Amino acid sequence: MVRAAKTANKADDQLVPFIKELLKFVIIFIGFFVMLGYVFEVNAVSLITGLGIGGIAIAMAAKESLENLLGSFLIFLDKPFTVGDVVRVDGIEGTIERVGFRSTVLRSADKTTYVIPNRSMIDGVLENLTFRNARRVKFDIGVTYETAAEDIKKIISEVDAFLKAHPKTSDSTVALDSFGNSALNVQVVYLVPSNDYNEFLRVKEEINFKVIEIVQQNNSDFAYPTQRTIGEATVKKEEK
Repeated sequence: MVRAAKTANKADDQLVPFIKELLKFVIIFIGFFVMLGYVFEVNAVSLITGLGIGGIAIAMAAKESLENLLGSFLIFLDKPFTVGDVVRVDGIEGTIERVGFRSTVLRSADKTTYVIPNRSMIDGVLENLTFRNARRVKFDIGVTYETAAEDIKKIISEVDAFLKAHPKTSDSTVALDSFGNSALNVQVVYLVPSNDYNEFLRVKEEINFKVIEIVQQNNSDFAYPTQRTIGEATVKKEEK
């Protein structure tokens, strides 16, 4: 295991512990029958033959365990992930730490350990986030209705130009999307081609501050929910 950890290939980090568990199981299985033969003088061949008669019943009782064991072999054959990959399965996101006979161990970002049956790892929708080559950002800029049409066009143009010129973004789109209850919504969409989450946050922060600057420089401001009330004088006039 120490040598496997030193290599660049992650597959052996996953395979070595699995083989170690397999050999341990085989040795214990063989040792059990040897002990029966020599210590208790039981005919091991007859016992194994007898087990064949009740094999179906045992298989049915151990159905879930057998499915998890089969799942472990499918994981090694199909290789949807290896040790060290970040995955999300059934809403749980974490780093693969170990793949065993029955289960796979994940460690989440908050250091919580999750033990997930191998059957769930292959039957559920599994996302390998390590294979993701970009993160998508989508949000709305809600500007006030008092903003002139020409100023909105300038905001869209400047934000779009900034995103297209940014060295760490791609596939950006900026457009007036909808008329909200309290704001004119300008939708912003772009990709950050990086798997580093900290870098992703830094890029988002830089762009968010630039958006604030562009909006304020173009005679506009960010809208917030407001409620217009009818003045007292108007109410009195209607009562008359």
